[in-house]
Amino acid sequence: MPNACSDTEIRVCAAGDLAEGGLGVKVPVTDGSGRTTAFFVRYQGRVYGYLNRCAHVGVELDWEGSFFTRAGDLLMCARHGATYQPDTGLCVGGPCKNGRLVALQVQERDEAVYWTPAGKIQPVAD
Repeated sequence: MPNACSDTEIRVCAAGDLAEGGLGVKVPVTDGSGRTTAFFVRYQGRVYGYLNRCAHVGVELDWEGSFFTRAGDLLMCARHGATYQPDTGLCVGGPCKNGRLVALQVQERDEAVYWTPAGKIQPVAD
C-alpha cells in the first residue's frame, strides 16, 4: 500500500522497484466511477504513471503486473493487444488507435517514486 509523504503526495515505491521496460507497480485508486488501479513503469530512464484502464473498453491493461510488450518498447493491453507509447500514453496500435491513457503526475527523487493525486483519480486504502 502506498505511504503518504505529505498532504498531497503519495510514495508509490522505491525507485529501484521499477526496472527499465520491466514489471510495473500498481496501487489501488478510485476514479470517480469506482475502484480500479493506477500503474507506474520505467521507460527510457524516466518513470511514468497512468490510470490502469485501456482506452478501448476500460479493462485493466496488465497481465500479472506486466505492462510492456516483450520488446519493452510499448505498453500493451493484455486483453485486446492495443499498444501505447510509454512516454505519452497515446494508443499507436489496435482498436483504440489515437486514444490515450490517463496520465498521472509522477516524480522521482530521493531514490523513490511519488505520485501527486489530482482530479477524480485518488488513492484508496488497499
